[in-house]
Amino acid sequence: MLNVFVVVKETQCESPQTNNNHSALQALKRKKRLEQQLTQIDGTLSTIEFQREALENSHTNTEVLKNMGFAAKAMKQVHENMDVDKIDDLMQDITEQQDVAQEISEAISRPFGETFDEDELLAELAELEQEELEESMKSMGGLPSVPSSKLPTARPSQRASKYNIAQAYNSK
Repeated sequence: MLNVFVVVKETQCESPQTNNNHSALQALKRKKRLEQQLTQIDGTLSTIEFQREALENSHTNTEVLKNMGFAAKAMKQVHENMDVDKIDDLMQDITEQQDVAQEISEAISRPFGETFDEDELLAELAELEQEELEESMKSMGGLPSVPSSKLPTARPSQRASKYNIAQAYNSK
């Protein structure tokens, strides 16, 4: 609204109907005062907005604090009948009962009759496997015999060509 008034006064000052310098000067002074007043009003509105936000934050903080107080009282009432020593004793009793249950479970699951040492059984199994391996080797008939005659030897030129072929094959 104030801006509209300033715009109207500016147009009046600039219009050709107003050639009077004195009235134009008065209109400019009024324009400056109104702009100053507008700046003050904007500052006041900003201050009021800041105050409103601060009050809202204060109200929120008060509500939060009040609810935290209610929660603290409720927790105190709940913990009133609880004692850390009682809880420790209870947890110890539970642990002892779990240990007893474990011992009972182990006693029930033990085998009846003779018990065997597992290491001895594994050693006996290894011995039996070795005996079986030896028996299978004997039944194979042994190794082939070594030839008694001398093997033929290659000529020197043939050895060189075999050497070159081996080198070519290994370089790949």
